[in-house]
Amino acid sequence: MSSSFVTTKDGVQIFYKDWGDKSAQPVVFSHGWPLSSDDWDTQMLYFLQKGYRVIAHDRRGHGRSSQVATGHDMDHYADDLAAVTAHLDLKRALHVGHSTGGGEVARYIGRHGSKRVAKAVLIGAVPPIMLKTAAYPGGLPMDVFDGIRAGVAGNRSQFYKDLTIPFYGYNRPNAKVSEGIREHWWLQGMAGSIQAHYEGVKAFSETDFTEDLKKIDVPTLILHGEDDQIVPIANSALLSAKLVKGSTLKVYPGLSHGMCSTHPEVINPDLLAFFKA
Repeated sequence: MSSSFVTTKDGVQIFYKDWGDKSAQPVVFSHGWPLSSDDWDTQMLYFLQKGYRVIAHDRRGHGRSSQVATGHDMDHYADDLAAVTAHLDLKRALHVGHSTGGGEVARYIGRHGSKRVAKAVLIGAVPPIMLKTAAYPGGLPMDVFDGIRAGVAGNRSQFYKDLTIPFYGYNRPNAKVSEGIREHWWLQGMAGSIQAHYEGVKAFSETDFTEDLKKIDVPTLILHGEDDQIVPIANSALLSAKLVKGSTLKVYPGLSHGMCSTHPEVINPDLLAFFKA
């Protein structure tokens, strides 16, 4: 394999991108379900041009990483991220996670500590937990996630095309639909393993990140679209902001789950300001 892959302890080949001056401060991006590191294109280019070293990996079973049958859970996701950061010997890293990737960042710090981490950003992130539970009665019922599993198993290609509409808020009045953004999402999704995506639903919906959030001890920025139809803000960012000590919450009125792609001109400068603060 080329130097763009790292092998985990359980033999999985994790694909990663690593661009920029190796002495520059690294920004590490963790993508959402069922996508790949390509979802960070706009951010990767922006921060590369700002002088940062930018790194993003494909989660196991996603994108160009191994389509293995095992390990499709948040502990393995976090350990795979740790394998990348250790392989590259990253220090003072700025970790940015979107959606499922936000859970991955939280679990990574919860399991591996913050010795390699300078700051963290959770964007439209799934913590503390998406599923409705006794502890989190504002969560979504199980039938929502059963519906996602049924869509993946039944006709993944069509399900993914349809999912891009609420993902980017394209079902809202006067929304400016980008077919390019929709096709990019679909292409990333179809590159991954159907099994990884099916099992990943449990990982992003049923994992409780409460204790991980409490362990985060670096400056943390929590960004969320007020009109996020995929990860509703009331049971996610608003609660996470209370669990992460000293965190900063920023809510974007009217913006969707996919705001990093639809509004990079808004999100990227806010990330840059946080990194430089």
